[in-house]
Amino acid sequence: MAQFILFAPLLGALIAGFGWRLIGERGAQILTTAILFAAAALSWVVFLTLGEPQSIPVMDWIVSGDFTSEWAIRLDRLTAIMLIVINSVSALVHLYSFGYMAHDENFGDDEPYRARFFAYLSFFTFSMLMLVTSDNLLQMFFGWEGVGVASYLLIGFYFKKQSAGAAAMKAFIVNRVGDFGFLLGIFGLWWMTGSIQFDEIFAQVPMLAQTEMTFLWRDWNAANVLAILLFIGAMGKSAQLFLHTWLPDAMEGPTPVSALIHAATMVTAGVFLVCRMSPLYEFAPEAKMFIVYIGATTAFFAATVGLVQNDIKRVIAYSTCSQLGYMFVAAGVGVYSVAMFHLFTHAFFKAMLFLGAGSVIHAMHHEQDMRNYGGLRKKIPLTFAAMMIGTLAITGVGIPLTHIGFAGFLSKDAVIESAFVGSTYAFWMLVIAALMTSFYSWRLMFMTFFGTPRGDHHAHDHAHESPRVMTAPLVVLAFGSIFAGMIWYNSFFEEEGVAGFFGIEAAVHHEEAGHAEGAAVSGTGTALEGSVAEAQAAEPEGAATHAAAGAAEDPADIASYTVTPGAIYMRPDNHVMHDAHYVPAWVKVSPFIAMLIGFGLAWLMYIRRPELPGQLAAQQRGLYQFLLNKWYFDQAYDAIFVRPARWIGRKLWTAGDGAVIDGAINGLALGIIPRLTRFAGRVQSGYLFHYAFAMVLGIVGLLIWVMMRGAH
Repeated sequence: MAQFILFAPLLGALIAGFGWRLIGERGAQILTTAILFAAAALSWVVFLTLGEPQSIPVMDWIVSGDFTSEWAIRLDRLTAIMLIVINSVSALVHLYSFGYMAHDENFGDDEPYRARFFAYLSFFTFSMLMLVTSDNLLQMFFGWEGVGVASYLLIGFYFKKQSAGAAAMKAFIVNRVGDFGFLLGIFGLWWMTGSIQFDEIFAQVPMLAQTEMTFLWRDWNAANVLAILLFIGAMGKSAQLFLHTWLPDAMEGPTPVSALIHAATMVTAGVFLVCRMSPLYEFAPEAKMFIVYIGATTAFFAATVGLVQNDIKRVIAYSTCSQLGYMFVAAGVGVYSVAMFHLFTHAFFKAMLFLGAGSVIHAMHHEQDMRNYGGLRKKIPLTFAAMMIGTLAITGVGIPLTHIGFAGFLSKDAVIESAFVGSTYAFWMLVIAALMTSFYSWRLMFMTFFGTPRGDHHAHDHAHESPRVMTAPLVVLAFGSIFAGMIWYNSFFEEEGVAGFFGIEAAVHHEEAGHAEGAAVSGTGTALEGSVAEAQAAEPEGAATHAAAGAAEDPADIASYTVTPGAIYMRPDNHVMHDAHYVPAWVKVSPFIAMLIGFGLAWLMYIRRPELPGQLAAQQRGLYQFLLNKWYFDQAYDAIFVRPARWIGRKLWTAGDGAVIDGAINGLALGIIPRLTRFAGRVQSGYLFHYAFAMVLGIVGLLIWVMMRGAH
């Protein structure tokens, strides 16, 4: 079953890509879509029936001297979650693409493009599956790079558009920066542990926490530096601050690509990496704090930019960037199950928002500027209903202090409550981001579906609901956006539920008597025990110390930990999940209040007084331009990296290649060689005495050389 789930999309991609002339474009579409639905169904079977974690050997992959890398499928709870996310979303995107790509204005009627598009989608799916089922770091990196190639092909699918090609190159290059850090982390782990197998690395993590390694200009703690290097790879793939600039431009690809790659799968690979390597991060407190600050700042930054974007897909793209920050904060404070919880729920409502946006774009004849929308809810009612559900989910609508609400309500609140315990800075950044998320999400809804029609009236008059093949996936995703949080809340955030769901029983054993209490709770080793009274009395200042717990622990104490295989790992002194359930009531309610404030502001500015946004933008021109230009990151990178690189390239081209290389070759061919040729022609005169004179000179030179050699 696992082998079929992994390799079936690859088979579909190969047949659709190379054999479509035999089965036809329609046949290629049907084949790849049917395979993905079969893989999705089997993924749900695995998810619902998964027992003990297992490793399924496939083949010997790389054997070189003492180095052996086996291709094996690692099947545990983390893998199962990613399988249903990837295959479910991919199957629905394949189905949706039947309608969306039926008539594409970027290609002529006689140009075949659909089979290639579906082949790329399936290849991407296989690469992502390769990544999440990997049993070692090299196998994971192979899938990691395969996803990069597939994203390049899909983002630049409209190869006739210069902007699409530039966006594909930008995504590819920026990700290579992060991948360099990932590679250094893999090399470092191999150097320090002698292995790239996850279980073998995890067994040596306590040793890494006590080891110093030389990197760049000084010695560092090995666990921290290696964890940060791996996270740099995650920053690139998951579009975190400083390596985020590729994500909005990637909207140049077809909308189904945006839903598949940049909402539910590829961008979550970094979160998956951190959760997979949780044993390493549990012994790297400085790296965890670095993740918390990057994630919280990214959530805030992307939310501010989303406030003023006018392209409907770019608003959702920055929303994705912001939500990824939430996931990293949860992982950074040590509650990896909550990071996966938000990843899981986010897949449903974000894919639905992207596909809903595609339906709007399809109805409006490929118009993407929300300023040209308005009043569409009666024209495309099903799309409106789907996007309304997605908006309710992402903004966190639910009943406060209960477990009843849309998917994003439960998972986002779990992240924010965990952040309150782990980091005061992260908590406030996420609450503010929640307010802005509500504002720009409702702004999108009000500008698109309410008010009076704007822009091209011809487009409005002919707007119509998308075909069923496009709306059916929205209906399926709507169920996940509504119920996923309530159904699986206990499995991702309740203490006993997490221990059983992620199979981390007996994941930690400690020999010290002082830690006996932590190791004794239900045999889970997750340290979810603690004093309820202490947790209820906790304040932000005191709670902020939990994330760094153990940083100053005695080395002998660290050495006594034993890390055994499990889907995730939490140290006995990691009390964040437990304490998050007992934070003050105002903390639990704060995201809901932020959501209401954001909704109220959006209603006031885009329904009650629609002239306010223009007036505010005129009054705060500098701030508006700062946000509209995305904090000027692109301009700064252009000045620091792009222009100097182009200048160096031009100099190497004109001065190096043109003047030196071409000049030398041309000078040799057109200058020296003709002169030598003319001189040789003159020497070959045909007169005997000239040749005799040359022979005499040669003999004299030879005698002089022999006498000089003899003298020495």
